[in-house]
Amino acid sequence: MLKLYTHLGTIGLACEIALEDAGAAYEVHRMNFGENEQRAAPYLAINPKSRVPSLETDRGVITETPAILGYIARTFPAARLAPEGDPFAMAQLESLMSYLCAWVHPAAAHRHRGYRWADDPVAIADMRRKAPEVFGEAMRLIDTTIFRGPWALGEAYSVADPYLYVVTGWIPRDTLDMADFPRLADHHARMGERPAVRTVLARLGG
Repeated sequence: MLKLYTHLGTIGLACEIALEDAGAAYEVHRMNFGENEQRAAPYLAINPKSRVPSLETDRGVITETPAILGYIARTFPAARLAPEGDPFAMAQLESLMSYLCAWVHPAAAHRHRGYRWADDPVAIADMRRKAPEVFGEAMRLIDTTIFRGPWALGEAYSVADPYLYVVTGWIPRDTLDMADFPRLADHHARMGERPAVRTVLARLGG
């Protein structure tokens, strides 16, 4: 059985939704960051990066959200969570997930976790001020240019959709107005109606 290591409020929610979408047999271990479980030896043996999410499989552990989502899509092809057989469409899927991972997510993180990049309180405060602007610019680009509709890449739902759903949910948290991102707001609302999302959120008490 697959085992997902995650934490409330993190991008691991996208992986949990994708596992539910796929109809996978899986269990979830919710890390206790308050007790620094992610830095303790047992978890470091699973993922020495000390980060979540991680997905434990019968062949070993997979880390990094795009890799985990890609694995889920390929392992459960009947769920049709990726455009397998179409190299160009797959590249577009991977391009969007890479952008979310490499730029959009770190842009948001600079507001809350500036200490990862600086020790100077002034520098950290400046990152906190600047981060919503950078994150907002990236999300605006997705809203106006990259997002196709009705799903992230067009007519076909894919693992990019739960990924985008979670990141879009950070817009209000980063002091931005969801109304300024109308296409993403519509996508976020429709995602909330999907059975997999409802199931996972109910499990979380949401």
